Amino acid sequence: MDRILKECIKQNSKWGEQNHDDFKWLAILGEEVGECNKAALEGKDDELIEELIQVAAVAITAIESIERRNI
Repeated sequence: MDRILKECIKQNSKWGEQNHDDFKWLAILGEEVGECNKAALEGKDDELIEELIQVAAVAITAIESIERRNI
């Protein structure tokens, strides 16, 4: 969880507050999942873990965006 939180902070620092529609979020998430698939196919466990952390951070950020939109 700490690694995911650090990745969320890193992404927020890089991109700022992100507020996308659902389809944009799914495209971003899909791109990250694609990177997970690539790492898995190449047998790169360390890279796969890092990509999965990014997937989790993007999912959390998407949830936050949706919640902001629905306040």
